[in-house]
Order: sequence, then C-alpha cells, then structure tokens
Amino acid sequence: MRSIARTFAISLGIAATTIFLIMLGIFIWRYPTEEREFRACRVVAAVLDRATVIEGQNLTVRSTPGLEELKADSPNLWYVVSAGGFISEYGSERRPALPFAFPYHGPIGSSVFNTLDQKSTFCLAVVQRGSLQLAMMVGEPQVRFGRIARNFLVRSIFSIVLLALAFAATVAIGSALAARFVSRGIERVARRALAIDPSAPQGLISLSEVPYELKPLVEALNRAFAEIDAYIKMQRRFLGNAAHQLRTPLTLLRAKIDDVPEPALKAELVRDVRRLTSLVSAMLDLARLQNHAIEKRPIDLAEITLDVLADFGPSALDAGIEFALESAQEGPFLVQGVDAAVRSALANLVGNAIIHAHGARRIVATLSRGNISIDDDGAGLPDGAEHRLLEPFQTGNGAGDGAGLGLSIVREIMAAHGGELVISSVPGRGTTMNLRFPEASATTKAAQLDLQAH
Repeated sequence: MRSIARTFAISLGIAATTIFLIMLGIFIWRYPTEEREFRACRVVAAVLDRATVIEGQNLTVRSTPGLEELKADSPNLWYVVSAGGFISEYGSERRPALPFAFPYHGPIGSSVFNTLDQKSTFCLAVVQRGSLQLAMMVGEPQVRFGRIARNFLVRSIFSIVLLALAFAATVAIGSALAARFVSRGIERVARRALAIDPSAPQGLISLSEVPYELKPLVEALNRAFAEIDAYIKMQRRFLGNAAHQLRTPLTLLRAKIDDVPEPALKAELVRDVRRLTSLVSAMLDLARLQNHAIEKRPIDLAEITLDVLADFGPSALDAGIEFALESAQEGPFLVQGVDAAVRSALANLVGNAIIHAHGARRIVATLSRGNISIDDDGAGLPDGAEHRLLEPFQTGNGAGDGAGLGLSIVREIMAAHGGELVISSVPGRGTTMNLRFPEASATTKAAQLDLQAH
C-alpha cells in the first residue's frame, strides 16, 4: 500500500494545480473583458508595429499573418500609421473624424479615445522607432480572445511565474503539515496499540486521542482487542480447570496401581501415571503464571544455579554427564524476580539438557550479569527446531518423552520477569539455552556507552 502522506500530497498538489490553472484562465478571460478596448488596443498596436517598415522616404505596412487575421476578423477595421512626415492608411472610407491631425506628434504610450461624433472609440499607440515616433490610430478592431490571452501571458509571464511558485510553496507546506498531522495521529494510535499487553489485551485506545477519520479503525481495533481478551481468558480458565479436575482422578489411579500384581505392568502404569501427573502439574503452573501477576524481589542467580545443579547431580551422574559452573564476569549476579519461578525455569533447562541432549558428556552453566546460559555438547537440534520447541506440547525428540510444556513454561516465566528465553543450536555441536533478564540488556547498553566514551 502506498504512503498516506505521499498519496495525500500528490492528490492535493494535482487538485491545487488544476484549481490554479482554472483561476488563471478565468482571470485572463474576465480581466481583459472589463477593459477590452484597452487590451485590444495593445494587441493591435503590437501587430501594426511588427508589420510597419520604414525605409528611407517610405513607410510601408507589410502583410503579416497577424495583420491579415485582424483584417479578416474585423470587417470595419481602419487604421492610420504615421512616422515623421510619412503616413499609411487603411479603410479610410470607414474612418470617422478624429480629434488629432496627421502626422501625430505626442507622448509615447497607448490609450483609447472617443471620436469627434462620440459614436465610437479608437486606439492611439505611440512607440519610438529609432529617431522617429511611430504613431498608430486603429478603429473597430475585433481581436480574438486567444490573441489577447497570449499577449497577456507574454507581458505578465514573470508575475505569473512568481505567483505560481508562491502558490506551489503554499500547497507544498500545507500538504506537508496536513500529512504530518495525519501521520502523527496514526503514530499515536500505533504507540497506544503497542502499549497493550499481548497476553492481556484488555486496554482500549481512547477515541479522544485520534483524528475523526481514524475513529472507525480504532473502534474496530478496540472490538478486536476485547474479543481477543475474552478468548484468552476463556482459554486460560479452561486450562486451569481441566488441570485441576484431572489431579484427583490421577491420585486415585495411582493408588489403584499399587494393587496390580504383575510387576512389569505395574512399572509401566506407574511411568504413565507419573507422566500424566507431570503434564497436569505443568498445565497448572502455566495457568498460574498466565493468570496472576508476580511479586519480584532481589534474587541471586549464582545461588539458584548452584542449588539446581546440586539437585540434578545424581541424575547427571547416572547419565554419565559432567556438570560445570563458570562465570563470565565477577558477581554479584542479582536480578529482580521470584526465586521459586526462576528455580523452576532453570531446573527445566538443566533437566531438558540431561534428557534430550543425546550424546552429551558435559553441561556447562555460565553466569553473567542478568544472564544464565546452559550449554551442552550433545547432538544439537535440527534446523528450525529452536522456535518450535517454545510452543506448548512440542518435544525435541522422537520418543515422545516429556509433556512438551517445559520450555513453554520457561518462556512464560521469563516473560513475566520482563526477560526472554533464547535457544541457539548447531547440529552436531550442542545447544545453548539462555535466560536473559532485563538487567542483561541494561548492562549491554551501559557497556556500549562506555566504549563510545573511550
């Protein structure tokens, strides 16, 4: 779609130019009409001036296209041309008595006079031709509008150009200001829409903040936000209620499994029930995170990481995996958050690495300000799998182990803390999962500012 501002400016420019040309045409048509005789006098004088030739003792009015056109359009035309003692006359039989004698000697210029009988007018124009004054008296001329318009344009071209430039500048400035007004209204709507929380879009854009023309769009957006908010709330209620209702049947089923006499079947059922219980617990955690705001306090990432690695130590030992804790910089590693939630997120990453990092022999937890990364040297992920794993019920292995909610819960935890989960992997070289808290971006910006200062 084209730019609104550019489309508006082009449309306004075309409309303004059309209006200007129409107004100019009306002005040329009306203005000479009010003083048609005077304007016609100037046109006819110019025609005769170009047609008159003075050579030695002769004054000749040559036949020119302009003069022939004037004669054809003016059946009662007459004129007298004099220079010094030379005179050339046309249509003398139609010429009335004049108040001037021939040859005429007077000031240079042009004007319209009445004949002696006061029944008609005639044009008198005097121009300087070398050392002589060329005097022209013309009566009953019929000058076409086109010739008057051309004469007017030629004589007034400079003024017209200045007027056109001033008009164009006014239109350009006006269109730029109007386009800016429209674009600022759209920017206000966009900023207000971006401020709405995607996970809870219950906020509405005030109609008083936008121009009248954008109100239908804003009303449609508000309705869409309201419908999305209602759908999200319904979905979350269903998720929480379903998970809550499933816990009791699972508990009863676990108790009944203890009565199964066959050991192999009992172990298989216990494993299935444990997986269902893990899935229900993950669903409850996800619903709890989405439906409730969290209260943040200062927590130590180093302490949490040590505790989580210690908890998973036996599992890593059984899997033949070595744990390592490294620090990219000196502490302390404090962030604002909820201790239990961050522990759960980190435990998900470490447990996920132990279970799904096929062929891994070493898992390294690296600490930096506002950041924890879990690196393994396993087989890595297939191309494009990083984004898919963040979606609920997606797993990174073909065996189907796990509920597929672990990384989705980690993402929700980080979103609630204003941070993010970033997954990067190279097939055959391992996977890195980063928990980035807001302090990480602030530290990065501060480091960039320090580099610029030095």
